[in-house]
Amino acid sequence: MAQNKSKSKGVRFRSFNVTYEDGTLSSNRRVPVEQLDQSFGDNLLDLALAAIKAQDSVIAERSKQRPIKIKTIVEA
Repeated sequence: MAQNKSKSKGVRFRSFNVTYEDGTLSSNRRVPVEQLDQSFGDNLLDLALAAIKAQDSVIAERSKQRPIKIKTIVEA
């Protein structure tokens, strides 16, 4: 009898829409759920903002540009 393979419990994400100060919009930015731990009473959007700023810093460093400041963030 063949056994079914179990689906992996891989990394789960939550999506956020980000509007930057220059007016550009980045839709469905994915943030790993592990980075959104609210057990210390932190606001979900504050945690997502910090994670997306970190992602933007890495992208800006690789492209040798300054990161654009985030104006608003909302859950997608």
